[in-house]
Amino acid sequence: MSSFVPRLKELLASCEKSQSAISRELGVSKQKLSKWKTGYNEPSIDEIVALARYFSVSCDYLLGADDDARPASEV
Repeated sequence: MSSFVPRLKELLASCEKSQSAISRELGVSKQKLSKWKTGYNEPSIDEIVALARYFSVSCDYLLGADDDARPASEV
């Protein structure tokens, strides 16, 4: 998941909400989100899906398999 960390950082930076608000809305701890952001830990498949839905991007984009950020339903 070498593309995951930079893409997550990009999405977090582009969001106008605090990391605390995002973690609360996702239902994960601030520490967990921070560890994903630094690459210390990786999210589970369910958490990747939740992140993709939250940021309205595809899982493939989030994981670096596709450069098109749009979810498949919008293509």
